[in-house]
Amino acid sequence: MHQIKKYSEKTFESIKHLDEYGNEYWYARELMVALEYKRWDKFSNVINHAKIACEKSNNQVENHFSHLGKMVSIGSGAKRKQIDYQLSRYACYLIVQNADSKKETVALGQTYFAVQTRKQEIFEWEYSKLSENEKRFYQRNLTKKGNYSLNQTAKNAGVKNFDQFHNYGYKGLYNGETANDIAKRKGLRYREDILDNMGSEELAANLFRITQTESKLKKENIKTESDANKAHYTIGKNIREVIKKNGGTKPENLPTPKKSLKELEKEKIK
Repeated sequence: MHQIKKYSEKTFESIKHLDEYGNEYWYARELMVALEYKRWDKFSNVINHAKIACEKSNNQVENHFSHLGKMVSIGSGAKRKQIDYQLSRYACYLIVQNADSKKETVALGQTYFAVQTRKQEIFEWEYSKLSENEKRFYQRNLTKKGNYSLNQTAKNAGVKNFDQFHNYGYKGLYNGETANDIAKRKGLRYREDILDNMGSEELAANLFRITQTESKLKKENIKTESDANKAHYTIGKNIREVIKKNGGTKPENLPTPKKSLKELEKEKIK
């Protein structure tokens, strides 16, 4: 089980997980350790109070407290079922509000989850109010930052041919298409940036590819260019499968905006 030694905001960030869709969640058993609870029966009481608070706030409990039953080893090859929960950020917020505030880590958790939950609410509200072009500028800025960070991580993983590395990611996400193939399909001029000619939905899919590839390179401690390329392709393909599974539009079938972000920027200057 995850052991916490130094308490800070990273205490809760370090036990955060992401699912295949990029949604964050926490495991109750790991949160229990972070909040210095030693017994599950005590902590489960806190969870039950949090569930009641969730219900009274007219929120679906199942959407925030997903019940899990894990098989864990108890020695000599024997296993038993262990109750756990997959918690949303909001669920964690309710749990720390109902936990023992005398504990230093609980007080820290109350601040952390309250602030982060509020930030998320503000972000979702503000983003929903943006126009499509404003969403494009926002997502494009994130992909620029993401690609910069990914390139640094890829360099440490042994990547030297960055065009090839990025093409592996595009091939996975776009069913074999390279950056040049995408540019030709979109009818772009030579060396025109394909990311500047994507809508917000397509940019979001590529941002997910970028961030998840960086995460994979780090987690698996990949150290060869060949393995880094394979990892990028795999992530791209996995995201494509998720889109397909959810009945979404494949990236190559999403419409290309009439104007590139560069053109929109020039119009703003004028």
